[in-house]
Amino acid sequence: MAKIAFLGLGVMGFPMAGHLQTKGHAVTVFNRTSEKAEKWVAAFGGTAAPTPRLAAAGQDLVFTCVGNDDDLRSVILGPEGALAGVEKGAVLVDHTTASAHVARELHEIAKDRGVGFVDAPVSGGQAGAENGVLTVMCGGDPGDFARAESTIAAYAKACRLMGPSGSGQLTKMVNQICIAGLVQGLSEGLHFAERAGLDPSAVVEVISKGAAQSWQMDNRSKTMIAGEFDFGFAVNWMRKDLAICLDEARRNEATLPVAALVDQFYAEVQALGGGRWDTSSLIARLTRR
Repeated sequence: MAKIAFLGLGVMGFPMAGHLQTKGHAVTVFNRTSEKAEKWVAAFGGTAAPTPRLAAAGQDLVFTCVGNDDDLRSVILGPEGALAGVEKGAVLVDHTTASAHVARELHEIAKDRGVGFVDAPVSGGQAGAENGVLTVMCGGDPGDFARAESTIAAYAKACRLMGPSGSGQLTKMVNQICIAGLVQGLSEGLHFAERAGLDPSAVVEVISKGAAQSWQMDNRSKTMIAGEFDFGFAVNWMRKDLAICLDEARRNEATLPVAALVDQFYAEVQALGGGRWDTSSLIARLTRR
């Protein structure tokens, strides 16, 4: 069993840290809002620390799960950041969906201090975190990944090293690009079925047995038909992720016309007041005009 710090207790980090504690690890948590950390301790035990530095002190592994590149730098760097407290030989594992650039930057800084760094974004949403069945895509040095892999298994159904530092984040970008197109296609299909006078639920029941089947169809079509969008990853966060994808595409000269278009469709959803709706709310821009 490992000594662990977990920094960031949002909708993903809270249950992920909980799985680590319930699997027998000794977990110390930090959250910018201390009330959330106190709530976590009340739910799972473990301890809370007032700063990332104090949370990381003496730990074998330090996990982070925060909002974006700037949030990640704030909890890792600086006099009160995790690197100021962690000892040589420890490994930082970052579950934030962030840029490949910041992953490489932090990997180099950590390496210079004798600390490992693995970028390890996740897929599976809030439900996957709560049920301990996330998919984790990792980038970093093989030795650092090997030290973290068995611990990540506390909340993952799949975990794979994709390549050197930044590769986990690049793989997550592929994930988000694919999801964007899938949700838009499903939205248009359901909208078309309704306008054509078909029963959308009956249509889904039939076509989900064929080539059109997808996770989105199986898990979101019913709530999309009902106009309910309170089931996970928010539009605001998806736009943040797509911005990362499009920025990286400008660097590597990939062509992402559908991802760019869907990003603008999500902007329309935000204009409808749906920034906190889940990503399946793309259908709202078709049905609520």
